[in-house]
Amino acid sequence: MPPDSPLDSRNVNSLWASVLVETLARGGLRHAVVSPGSRSAPLTFAFARQPAIATVPVLDERSAGFFALGIAKQTGQPVALLCTSGTAAANYFPAIIEAHESRVPLLVLTADRPPELRACAAGQTIDQQKIFGGFTEFFNELAMPEADAARFAYLRQTVAHAHARALHAGGPVHLNVPFRDPLAPSADDGAAAKFAGAINWETFFAPIGPTTPSLLLAPVPPLVTAVHGVIVAGPLDSADAARDAAII
Repeated sequence: MPPDSPLDSRNVNSLWASVLVETLARGGLRHAVVSPGSRSAPLTFAFARQPAIATVPVLDERSAGFFALGIAKQTGQPVALLCTSGTAAANYFPAIIEAHESRVPLLVLTADRPPELRACAAGQTIDQQKIFGGFTEFFNELAMPEADAARFAYLRQTVAHAHARALHAGGPVHLNVPFRDPLAPSADDGAAAKFAGAINWETFFAPIGPTTPSLLLAPVPPLVTAVHGVIVAGPLDSADAARDAAII
């Protein structure tokens, strides 16, 4: 694999995370806000390596949530929001509620411990399953990373679906992403690189293309004559306010 490739095959976690991020990039995602942490390290490195996505680090999760919300409101496109496991995710809740009520697309990625390290009388092992309740348009917990072609295809399709749901439904979606050690991109015995070398990645990513809104404003006949006016109240679902005003 070329050294400038966005896919990092040093171990299965780094490959899993970089395939996840590459799927988002090929689907059209262009912004990510990351609050770094230990469990989310594979994804943090993957976003940092991805040239198509502008990744901004914001240490405080509550601030990060509203920062991402602002970018998504301004662009009208989903913004990825990444944090580590435990109570870090809970700090996203206010921004997620705002995104739900305002129909703003957010793609929330919460890293998590593997199942065997949950509910084991240790700190930061809270239950992250549907932690945001009914305020997300879609929730899924990803499978554990494994060097298996079928599992990587599942990862690609699930992430692409979540990204599309964020945009088409107009609201936040949540993917819980568990990782086992090693969390750092340390090299393994070459197994991940051998697995990656056996896959034609261009063919693998061929089904992924830019995601566009399913509901686009189309020109409509004038509602009133030029000597009258009309006030339209309600949420603005387009970033092109000037065009919307011209249509009215």
